[in-house]
Amino acid sequence: MKCSVIILNWNGRALLADCLNALLPQCDASIEVLVVDNGSHDGSAAWLHQHYPQVRLLALPKNRGFSGGVNVGLHVARGDVLLLLNNDAIVEPNFIAAILAPFEQQPTLAASAGVLTFAHQPTIIASAGIQLYRDGVATDAGLLQPVAQLAQQPYLIWGGSGGAVAYRRAALADVGIFDEGYFAYLEDVDLAWRLQLREWQTMLAPQAVVRHIYSATGGEGSPFKDWLIARNRWRAILRCWPTPLLARDLALMLAYDGLACAQALVRRRWTTITGRLYGLRQWPQLRQQRQAIQARRTASINELDRWIQPARSPLAIWRENQALARLIKQR
Repeated sequence: MKCSVIILNWNGRALLADCLNALLPQCDASIEVLVVDNGSHDGSAAWLHQHYPQVRLLALPKNRGFSGGVNVGLHVARGDVLLLLNNDAIVEPNFIAAILAPFEQQPTLAASAGVLTFAHQPTIIASAGIQLYRDGVATDAGLLQPVAQLAQQPYLIWGGSGGAVAYRRAALADVGIFDEGYFAYLEDVDLAWRLQLREWQTMLAPQAVVRHIYSATGGEGSPFKDWLIARNRWRAILRCWPTPLLARDLALMLAYDGLACAQALVRRRWTTITGRLYGLRQWPQLRQQRQAIQARRTASINELDRWIQPARSPLAIWRENQALARLIKQR
């Protein structure tokens, strides 16, 4: 099975050596490594060309975001399996073998997801896939839990985080690649939805571990990241949630947003509000996309609903956010 590893880079020259030095020793002749440089202005492309000539470099003239940059790599990659890896991720030994193993075991598997840990706290999970809730929130499964609590063998999950996930080419040929309207954040949620709607399965490979420098590119808490997440939340909901589930859960989604906007008003964090408003205003353009996505659904509503967890209380969400902020400050 041929595999292409696609690493997206934007002004990440300081991160690439650690990323590539951990990855390349695990790659044999059946694995190609591509770095898509997203219009960096820190000399990343020239540095890569000089120091890592064995890596296939795709230098873009401008920043096309995560979705646009990765799509360039997906279009030119030659592998049967297309593995996405963040430039701020450092793979643990045996990562490649572990993340590819589920494909050998299940010939119809769509995706195999790795486990991201915090680089400065590698015993704690940053993401073990994507978890979906009835209020429309899609978050990192297992966040802040000990890695030791994970099962030893691969198991089914709803979707994989774009920071370390491998997709079967045939699955992407069926549902399409990333929607470039997201630019960055939650495009992996959209793709996970489209795979689920078509009954493609995703597994977590617990032995495929990467240490992740959390938000090294986007910047945790930056206004731009906040705006994108707020906008893209509604892009994913409007495109992907099947009508029966959307009708059932819309009140919870709006209640969540009401609380988020109230908190934003107190903090004078306007991007939380403007991002949501922009996302909702896109409905006329998204309606046709929604119709095309939902028309191809083969999974039953019951199948899809079994993955959606009850909404968490505002207090539980606040506690998790506070704990995450404290952990990030320890870097």
